[in-house]
Amino acid sequence: MSDIEIEIDGQTCTAAPNQMVIQVADAVGIYIPRFCYHKHLSVAANCRMCLVEVEKAPKPMPACATPVAAGMKVFTRSAKALAAQRAVMEFLLINHPLDCPICDQGGECELQDLSLGYGKADSYYCEGKRSVKDEDIGPLIATDMTRCIQCTRCVRFGTEIAGIRELGATDRGENMEITTYIKHTIQSEVSGNIIDLCPVGALTSKPYRFTARAWELVQSATIAAHDCIGSHLYAHTRDGKVMRVVPRENTALNETWISDRDRFSYEGLYHEDRVQKPMIRENGKLKEVSWQDAFAFALQGLQRTLNRSGVAELAGLISPSATLEELYLFQKLLRSVGSTNVEHRLRQSDFSDAMSVAPLVFSLNEFSDADVILLIGSQIHKEQPIAGVHVQKAFKRGAKIIAVNMLDYDFHFSLTEKMIVAPQAFVSALMEINEGKNAMAAVLSSAKKVCIVLGAAAQNHMQAGLVRTLAEQIAKKYNAALGIFTEGANAMGAWIAGAVPEKQMPTSAKAYLLLNVEPDKDCGNPAATVHALRAAEFVVSFSIFHNPILQACAHVIFPIVPFTETSGTFVNMAGDWQSFTGVANAVGEARPAWKVLRVLANYLQLSGFDYESSEEVRREVKEKSLARVPVVVKEVNVVADIPKNKIYRVGDIPIYEVDSIVRRAKALQAIQPVMEGELAAVRMSTEMLTQLQLREGMEVRVKQGEHSVRLPVKLDTHVPGGAVFVPGGIEATKELGNLFGEIEIEGID
Repeated sequence: MSDIEIEIDGQTCTAAPNQMVIQVADAVGIYIPRFCYHKHLSVAANCRMCLVEVEKAPKPMPACATPVAAGMKVFTRSAKALAAQRAVMEFLLINHPLDCPICDQGGECELQDLSLGYGKADSYYCEGKRSVKDEDIGPLIATDMTRCIQCTRCVRFGTEIAGIRELGATDRGENMEITTYIKHTIQSEVSGNIIDLCPVGALTSKPYRFTARAWELVQSATIAAHDCIGSHLYAHTRDGKVMRVVPRENTALNETWISDRDRFSYEGLYHEDRVQKPMIRENGKLKEVSWQDAFAFALQGLQRTLNRSGVAELAGLISPSATLEELYLFQKLLRSVGSTNVEHRLRQSDFSDAMSVAPLVFSLNEFSDADVILLIGSQIHKEQPIAGVHVQKAFKRGAKIIAVNMLDYDFHFSLTEKMIVAPQAFVSALMEINEGKNAMAAVLSSAKKVCIVLGAAAQNHMQAGLVRTLAEQIAKKYNAALGIFTEGANAMGAWIAGAVPEKQMPTSAKAYLLLNVEPDKDCGNPAATVHALRAAEFVVSFSIFHNPILQACAHVIFPIVPFTETSGTFVNMAGDWQSFTGVANAVGEARPAWKVLRVLANYLQLSGFDYESSEEVRREVKEKSLARVPVVVKEVNVVADIPKNKIYRVGDIPIYEVDSIVRRAKALQAIQPVMEGELAAVRMSTEMLTQLQLREGMEVRVKQGEHSVRLPVKLDTHVPGGAVFVPGGIEATKELGNLFGEIEIEGID
C-alpha cells in the first residue's frame, strides 16, 4: 500500500497506512507526552497521557492507539488536547507518593518531568493515598511499588522481549498491582531493562540505588565487553569512577536493550582484588616494586630463559576480550622475539579442521526474515543475551527454532524440533542432518531462509573441528547463513590482529606471557594449564586482578586496566570495528595494557614499537590486517572413533563466570545460583543414576585423567544419558580437565 498524508499541528506528514499517530509524530519531531507507549513494545493504551484532538472525532483520542487515515488532522497542543492531558496527569498524581526528594529516580523520572508541564500547583483530592507492599524480586532490581502508575511496560517487556512472563497485573481498579505471579526472583538475563523502561521510581537499580544523583554523573559512550555482540553502552561516572551502566541505542545491534551482564558487571571493576602496583618474585615471594624495576626484572628473566631454552619455548595466552590494540601488540611482541605460540581461544581444545578458520561475519539482521533458526551447541540466551532477544523476536514473527544440543536447555521460546545427545554422539547427530535422515532435515529443506548459530558448547567440544566442518556443510546444503558466536568480546579482533598460532600450541613451555588470563577459570583445561605454569621457568602476567594461581607461579605481575580505563577497539561478530575511549580513572598504578606491552618491547630492544597512541596501533592493524595466518589446512572427512560406552562431561560456562570482571560483580554472583541452580555439583539423569548406582545428594569423586574433585550428585532431567553436567569456570571444578571429554564418577564410601 502506498503512503498517505496526514496533518499534525498544521504540518503535513507522510505516513504508512498501518502506523499510529504517535509514530508519525515522533518521526517528524513533534512530541506527544506518554507513559505506557514504547516503540519496541506492543500498544497498551492504558495511561491515556497521549490523548490528542483529532478533527471530527467526538472526544480526544490516544495517539498510541489511533491509526492514521488519509487527510487526518491531528492537534497535539490544542485547548481540547491539553485539557485532556492535564486531566490524565491529575488522576495519575492522585495516589502518587511525594517521594521526589528521596526517590532514586529523581532527575530521570518521566512523571516528574511531565508533571511540570501538565500538572497543577494544587489538588482537590484530600483522601489518603494508597500504598502497596514492595516486592523482593532479587539482588538486581529494587521496588517501590507505591509509585507504580500501571503503565505495564515492564510486563510487556518480559512477555515480548525477554520471553519470560514473570511480572503481571493482579486485581483491577485501585487494587491493581504489578507483581510476580509466583513469589520468586526475576530470572531473565535482560531483566535490568525494566529499570530503564519504568517511567517512575517504582523499579530502580539495586546496586546503584542511593549512590549518586543523575545530575552528578558524566555520561560517556562505550562498548560492551562480555560477549561478541558489542552492544552500545553509556557509562555514568562520578569523579572518574563508574557508578552505573545503561544502554545506548543502536538499531542494528542492541536496539535500546542491554544484558544484565553488561549492566551490572561494573561492580567487579572496583573489587578488592584489583592489582594496583607492579610485583616481582624474590626469594619465592611477590613484592611490590616500581615500574622500572618490574620491567628490568622481566627483561632479565625472559632473556635468561630464552637464551637457555630458545624462543620456541615462549608462549603467550591472551583473553579474547582484550582490545584489538592489545591483541596486536601482544602477538607482535611474541613474533618479534621469534615465537609464533600465541593463542586467544583459551577454552577450545580441538583445532583439527584448520588453524586459520576465523569466525564468520554474521549480522543479527539475518534473524529478522529467517524461516528457520538452527542452534548447534548453543544456549544462546545465556551466552549472547542480546542475540537471544533477536531470536525471540524472530520466533514471535513465526520463525521455527530447532536445536542440536548436549543439554536440554530451557529456552524462552518453543522448539519445533530438537536433538539432545551426549557429547560422544554430537557429531553423529549433525551428520544425520547433513545426510537428510531426520525430521530436522525436513524442516530445513522446507525453509526459504535458514540461519545457523554455532555456540560455545560446539566450539569447546572435543571434536570441534568436525563440528565446524559439518556446520559449514549443513549451511551450504540448505543455503543458510552461518554464524559462529564466539566467546569474549573480541575473538573476531583477535583473528584480525593475528593472535593465533601458526601451528598447534605446545602443551607446555618454559616461559609464558599471560594477558588478562586467570588460568584456573578462563582455560578449557585448567588443570593442565596450571600444571604447565607451575612447571615453567618464567611467567609474566599482565593482570587486572590478583589470582591465587598467578600469586603462586607468576614471576612478574604488571597491573593493567579494564576496558573502562583505556582506549581501544572491539570487533564484533558482525565485523564492526567499534572504538572507544577510557571513561574512568585508572585504579592505583595500573596502566593500559597496550602501553605496558610497548614499553616491554622497548626494554627487549624490539623495533617498531614506538607508538604514541592506541589510534596509531589501530591504523597499523588496518594496514596489515593479519586475519589469515598462512597455515597448512588439514582436511577432515572421517568421524573420529570415540568410545560410545564411556561417560562424557558437558562443561558449559555459567553466564556470570565468563571473565574476570563478571566473576567479581557482587549482584550478578548473588543472582547466579537462582538462575543456574547449584553450580558445584555433578548433574545427571535418572538413567545415569541407576547405571552408576548412585543416589541424589550423595558425594562422588569426579575424575578426568589424573585430576579429580569431590562433588554432590544432583538429578537433572536436562542431561541426556551417557553424559553428566559439570560446569567449568568455577572454583569447585578448577582441578578438572577439558570442558568436554571422558569422565569417571566414583561413589565415596
